[in-house]
Amino acid sequence: MSQPQDVTGMCLPSPSDEAFPPYSTAARVDSRACGCAVPQVSSFGPIPGWRALTDSPPRPATNENFLLINAFAPQTHSPLVAITKRITDCGCNLTEARVATLGRDVSVLALAQGPWDAIAKLESALARLEREEQIRLVHYRTGPKPAQTNMLPYVVEVIAADKPGILYQLAEFFLHHDISIEQLQSTRYRAMQTGADMFSAQITVGIPANTHIAALRDDFLEFCDGLNLDAIMDPMKY
Repeated sequence: MSQPQDVTGMCLPSPSDEAFPPYSTAARVDSRACGCAVPQVSSFGPIPGWRALTDSPPRPATNENFLLINAFAPQTHSPLVAITKRITDCGCNLTEARVATLGRDVSVLALAQGPWDAIAKLESALARLEREEQIRLVHYRTGPKPAQTNMLPYVVEVIAADKPGILYQLAEFFLHHDISIEQLQSTRYRAMQTGADMFSAQITVGIPANTHIAALRDDFLEFCDGLNLDAIMDPMKY
């Protein structure tokens, strides 16, 4: 009876060999049983370096990148369609977008998300768009917005007779109280009934969770009374 051999043709140790640890019968392959010898699992576990055919290597996490885009163009040539088309054609996703008409121009603010190569392709497409169209573009790489679980969302609305410095004083108040301004929209208009010049602002703020809300509201309303501003501060309900 011939001695068992492994795939390299070398003899495997027999149970009587004291220089090597004993192998189970499953680990010894008789070359007479088949045309070739296949390595088996020893009594000490799987042979290092071997992997079952059903095992698949772990897939790498998707490398997501972000590109912040700000485009300006005359109102008659809104850049919204051109920007969103380039984002789609380059294989990116539109995460957030803002559109506003300021003066006679339209401003489009967009946040595109995608793999590194798609973002690089989008950057090249935007450079060509700026050269070929009457669009002013500013874009740069950025990251996702971090979670703000320690901030409470509130909505502030202010209406007053228009005068210089109202928005500056509101922003300074929130900065002094460590309150972040998440969104802001302000406008100056003429009242239809009286013709008076008016100021209006809608502000979404993030208030630190450890802030005493009643005390903050009292301070804010007292601040607005000193400036003769009509204002409210309510929690965001959605």
